[in-house]
Parts: sequence; C-alpha cells; structure tokens
Amino acid sequence: MTTDETPRNLTAFKRYKTDEEGRKTFTSIEQIKTEASIERFYDRYEQLAVLDSSLPRLTRTEHARYLETSLENLSTGYECLDSSRPWLVYWIMNAASVLGVRFNDGLLNRVVDFLIKCRSPELGGFAGGPGQDPHLAPTYAAVNALCIIGTEKALNAINRRTLKRFLAAVREPNGAFRMHVGGELDVRGAYCAISSAKLAAFSAEDEAKLFEGTASWIAECQTYEGGFGGAPDLEAHGGYSFCAAAALAILGGEEKCNLPALLRWAVNRQMAFEGGFQGRTNKLVDGCYSFWQGALIPVIQSLMARQQGRPEIMETALFNRFALQEYVLICCQRPSGGLIDKPGKPADLYHTCYTLSGISVAQHCETSRPPLIFGHADNELLPTHPVHNIPPKAVLDAYKYFLKHELIEAEHQEAFCNGNGTATTTSQEDVEMKERDGSRSRSETPGRDTESMSTDGTESSTELSSETGSERSSEERS
Repeated sequence: MTTDETPRNLTAFKRYKTDEEGRKTFTSIEQIKTEASIERFYDRYEQLAVLDSSLPRLTRTEHARYLETSLENLSTGYECLDSSRPWLVYWIMNAASVLGVRFNDGLLNRVVDFLIKCRSPELGGFAGGPGQDPHLAPTYAAVNALCIIGTEKALNAINRRTLKRFLAAVREPNGAFRMHVGGELDVRGAYCAISSAKLAAFSAEDEAKLFEGTASWIAECQTYEGGFGGAPDLEAHGGYSFCAAAALAILGGEEKCNLPALLRWAVNRQMAFEGGFQGRTNKLVDGCYSFWQGALIPVIQSLMARQQGRPEIMETALFNRFALQEYVLICCQRPSGGLIDKPGKPADLYHTCYTLSGISVAQHCETSRPPLIFGHADNELLPTHPVHNIPPKAVLDAYKYFLKHELIEAEHQEAFCNGNGTATTTSQEDVEMKERDGSRSRSETPGRDTESMSTDGTESSTELSSETGSERSSEERS
C-alpha cells in the first residue's frame, strides 16, 4: 500500500477493485457489493469536490450533539449493552476528547458518580453496571473514562488497592488473564489489565508480580500469518493484534514476538480500493479498524525502533494516511451525527469512537512532522495516545496524580511507623468505606497503599483499547 502523502486519484484506484477471476464465492460477492456502495460515495465526492475544494468536511457539530445526547439518553437498541455501560461512557468521552469537546462540569460529575456505582467494593475493579460482577473490559473502560475526565474526584475514583486485588484474582499462573472470575481467557484480558495498571501507576514490584509470564503468553498467540489471535492457535485479528502489541509495548516484551511478520500482516489489512482497514484476511472493510489496525502500525514501528535502537523507523508512517481519512470522512459520517462501520450501516457509539480515534492517529502518528489533514483544515482532530487511546495529556496527568498521592501516603505511613504522627486514611479509602457501609463490618477498614512507583518511560508515547467493541456481532468477533 502506497504511503504517498497526497490524496488518491479515486478514479484511478478503481483498478484495485476485486477481480473474481471467474469464480464467485460468498466472500467475493459481499466484497463486490461493499465496493459498489463505497464507489457511489467516492463518485459523488469527486463531483462535489470540483465545486468545493475544501471537501470533505468533518461534521463536528452534529457528532458532538450526537455524543452529548447519547450520554444522557440512549435508544432502546442499547438495552443489550446493559452490562457494558462503562464502555458507552468511554466511547462517548474519548470521541468527544479528540473532537475537542468538553462537557459541562455538572454532567461530568454525574458521569463520575455513575462509574463509582459500577465499582465493586468486594472484589475490586469495575462492573458493566451497578450491582454486577467486576469484569476486565469495563474496568479498562472506566479507568480510561475517568482519566479523560481528569478531575480530582474522577482520578480518586480509581482505587488502586482494590484494582490490584481484582487483577490478581483474574490472573492465571501462566500470566494470562481471564475477563472475570471464572470467565473467558484471551488477549483482551491481558491488555485491559496491563493498561489499567499502567494508568494507575502500579509500582514496578507490583507490575513484575502481576505480569510475570504475561509477555510470553501473549507471544504464544501470534499466528503463522503474523497477527495475533485471541488465544493460542486462533485466527489473527485486528483487535487482538492491537491488544497484544500494545500490551507488549507497556511491558517491554517486544523481543518475544516476530515484529516484521506482525508489521507485514498489519499493513496488508489496508484495503487497496476502499482505503480503510479490514480486521482479518478476506474480510470486509470496517471503520472501527481505523484505530485497531491504524494504531497498531505505529505501535509496531515504535517497538522496532526501540528494539533496534533506530528512532528513524518512526519518521514515516507505513500506511496510507490520506486513504484512511478519505474512507472515514467520505463514507462513514452520518449526516445527523455519529459514524458508521461502512455505507448502509447505522451509526453507533463504538464506531464513532474508533473511527475518530483512527483519523486522529492517521493525522498525528508522524510526531516529527506537522499533522497530515485530508479535506478542510477544520478536519484536524486532537491527538490520542496510540497505546491507551485517551489524550496523551490525560495519561501524564494520571501518572502525576498517582505519584503525588503515592508520596503523600508514604509520608503518612513513615510518620506513623516512627511515632511522629498519625497516618490518615486516604480520601480514596473513605469512598470505599462508604460503599461497604451496611454490607460489611467497619472492622475491615482497608489498609494503606504504600508501595513506591516507577515512572520509567512514562513520557514516551512509544513505551506506553478487546476487540473490545461490545456492539460487534459474534461473527465479526470470532
């Protein structure tokens, strides 16, 4: 796939449409239908662009309205996601963040209150809704959403002590992670656990204990194609490959996998005609892979740069950044707000989040150069962190917050041990005690988190999102 930094001649690119070679299959029929629907959008765009060279435009106002409305009221179609409510919050918050939209303080405060209700005082971590069992996927989503909000109350809602307890409860002896106690085991679990622990600034000692053997288990999930499956011996998949690479980036375990094979697989997932990415070999283009595959490639490049000591590897993106933006901006925007999988599909929060995140990565992944913007200048989005998929500033602010509170707690503990003062219960623990009131005895007042924190590499985006979209069909996740 070309990486030329000029918009494509869409008429010329029609030569890359599928050739059935005289043998129809279900796969080829669906591919040709999809290409035909996309071709209609591209043809119309070329006609309109003659009259207005600033096209296409990102319809920011409509998308922002869609997100804010969804934060307070959802259609009945979302009832099936009752156990994924922190995901809904995260998708909205992250999509809004790359658009540069900040909701009012009152609304954000209510969001934090809701996420606190999803926290499990007994097991730790966050559940998919109040009163449900904790689960790694909504834990990741809740931690990300709270970091995006970034207020004192929001960050204080991340109870590291109980989070640590939950992660230990779902860890397997070989370093793999189950999504919940007794639940399924796959790469999503490892990534969600590692990302949450990193944002919560777990100490180096705690990380070493929790993630012993995890990088080796993740490496076992790499397939003959080069990508990663959800577990050993499963098919390579864009969402799982991102989770694997991002987890290895945080752990520093890139030497355990075949990076050239992973890169070759990833760059070949960009569709020659459509411009967007597919999730697996011989599958259709899907807007959500704008992030899963689009962010995977610069993450791989950063790992190769670190492994080989060659920072110049990061200087040039290895996918067509214009083509990806063309697909999303021309084919995936719903006029009334929200973004979609592909033409003919309805808008939803999952695709809105990950298509916008993918555009952000495409625009900003060459950090030594100005952003690459397709269409109107107002189409520029704010950067998102390629590993955590939240604003880079939110990542650093979370580290600073937990480092500050780590030092305060350590000082209190030292004063208590030396008899020079009285250690006080942290405000985070006060919240937990209120949650327990009426359900457990106050004699179980939680202890203090006094471990030291390592900040190595926290300022580098090269060292820092299961196919986590609950809205995807079971066929697409398989």
